[in-house]
Amino acid sequence: MRRPNRRSVLRGGVAAVPAAAGLTACGQDQEKKAGRQSSGAKEAAVPSRKQAELFMPAETHEHVRTFMSWPPLDSVWEDMAKDAQRDIAGIARALAGFEPVVMLAAPEEAKAARRACGAGVDVIAVPTDDLWMRDSGPTFVLGPEGLAGIDLHFNGWGGKQEHEHDAKVARAVLEYAGVPRVDAPLVGEGGSLEVDGHGTLLVTESSLVNANRNPGLSRDEIENSLKHLVGADQVIWFKGAKGQDITDYHVDSLARFGENGVVLLSRAWDGDGPDVWTRAYDQARGVLENATDARGRKFEIIDLPEPDPARLGRRGKDFLGSYANYYIANDAVLIPRFGDRRADQQAAAVIGDLYPDREVVQLEIHTVAEGGGGIHCVTQQQPRAAESGSS
Repeated sequence: MRRPNRRSVLRGGVAAVPAAAGLTACGQDQEKKAGRQSSGAKEAAVPSRKQAELFMPAETHEHVRTFMSWPPLDSVWEDMAKDAQRDIAGIARALAGFEPVVMLAAPEEAKAARRACGAGVDVIAVPTDDLWMRDSGPTFVLGPEGLAGIDLHFNGWGGKQEHEHDAKVARAVLEYAGVPRVDAPLVGEGGSLEVDGHGTLLVTESSLVNANRNPGLSRDEIENSLKHLVGADQVIWFKGAKGQDITDYHVDSLARFGENGVVLLSRAWDGDGPDVWTRAYDQARGVLENATDARGRKFEIIDLPEPDPARLGRRGKDFLGSYANYYIANDAVLIPRFGDRRADQQAAAVIGDLYPDREVVQLEIHTVAEGGGGIHCVTQQQPRAAESGSS
């Protein structure tokens, strides 16, 4: 079974691959060359960990709000745009029952977004290209002065999709939230990063050690930058799968942290025999079995089997069937329901056991999944800064 390619790949993507950000000054120069406007968000250089101790909390940390992005009708989704909007509105409405939700929408579509999402969702007029807020938005971290947001210089997953507006989303979000911007010395996406909140970071080589994002940077150089950016003491690398989907296999569809050293691992469907995805799963499991977290503990690995493609009805070959791409909200966990009743029920039970104090909410996201993503891909949390107690 082929892994999903987001719909931009089906259209052939864009011809040129933008250069990576490299060092901070270089990233700023590229934005000027591209004609990007600064949002006015306060800039914060990337300091050493001893100086600032930037720290990315686990997703279970209390959220101030969640940011999402409204897919325009005139977008890569083409004739599926209204269906994609329906999925996004459904996620936003469900999420708004547990925490504030802010939806970015193009000015000409803001009224329709408000009508679809309901009064419980705040819609702000910001142009967007697509719905993948996890990747285009900032990655929030905590520091000695409160909250900051890392701008990872979204470049359309290595130039595979046009991103004129989405390249500016991180700045727009940080300006809205009043949060200082950390100018990352590399290119990546929020879906590339999975933290346990205790100094351990999971990543895939395929999505970061890649010339379409970070040409000329070694894995060691990227690791050092990541440690400073998110406060990691231990970085665990999986091989991933380069060039097989538009993200180059983000870790948030492969492995997610539970608490107390637990890792949920998406077990690829193997009914058709070994393929690139079963091999990626095997490799990741092998790495975890021989690794420890930042506190020196062995991992407890829990498999999360993907659904049987034969039971997905109309779902196409590019459907992302990863239950691991769930989102942890305040007092809830939002997970997908794909249509394989047995697998859906097993996923709800496994995830529910892992988060016993949170309500498990299953949502049908057929169009978003058809586009190669999940609930985690379309959300980005703003954690509460303990210092201020408010946004």
